[in-house]
Amino acid sequence: MTISDEKSDLYLHIEGEVGELVLNRPQKRNALTRAMWKAIPGLLGDAATKADLRVLVVRGKGGAFAAGADIGEFEDVYATAESADAFSEEVANALNAIADFPLPTIGRIEGACIGAGCGIALACDLRYCAPDAKFGITPAKLGLLYPLNDTRRLVDAVGLAVARDMLFSARHLDAIEAVAVGLVNACHPASDLEARIRDMAHLIGSRSADSLMGLKTILGLIATGVSADTGETRALFRAAFDNDDFAEGYRAFLEKRPPDFMPRKE
Repeated sequence: MTISDEKSDLYLHIEGEVGELVLNRPQKRNALTRAMWKAIPGLLGDAATKADLRVLVVRGKGGAFAAGADIGEFEDVYATAESADAFSEEVANALNAIADFPLPTIGRIEGACIGAGCGIALACDLRYCAPDAKFGITPAKLGLLYPLNDTRRLVDAVGLAVARDMLFSARHLDAIEAVAVGLVNACHPASDLEARIRDMAHLIGSRSADSLMGLKTILGLIATGVSADTGETRALFRAAFDNDDFAEGYRAFLEKRPPDFMPRKE
């Protein structure tokens, strides 16, 4: 099932438990236009309503992940303070929509993953790359800054020392270094990348949606600095014992078979 036109610059495709958000401007290395940034929250909102969905893969077409925001639009975008502020909010809303998506997300990264493209990758829960991937966050090349939320996601992934290196130098990291510093989970041969990510997506897709959503909520709280149980986390933990997924998972464990979890309620 494809939500939006596959010929458009950005589209969403869902098959059962696995969805794909596809950046589709290969002629521009998938540099994101303002219209693409604006469209992301709505597409992800639609995806979140699909009862079978368990995991979302974010990828680019044509051998690149994303070379950043489309600099060709910058003259108009930054023509006034009002326009610049509106554009910054649109980008932030898009990245937050990926980061806050209620189910796990996987970045499938090939080729250029630069600037705001790296911001998209960092908003994903898991990141896997091909050997040709190049990573860079380059505001210091343009006389700009990097927003706090995006910087926090970078620090969460690689730590302060590497974040300082990447931001101050604006240099590119290759796939080997990206794995070494924790920017990506693993690098797979280009010929295996699609299959390895598909296998991971289907493995996650076989798990309880209730568990996945609850775990993502708890991990998100930890990422924002919560260090001890709250009323919310205790309620989430307790409620898990009363849901249908736990009943099925427990029966499957006793019967030594894979669990058959029900779709989420739309």
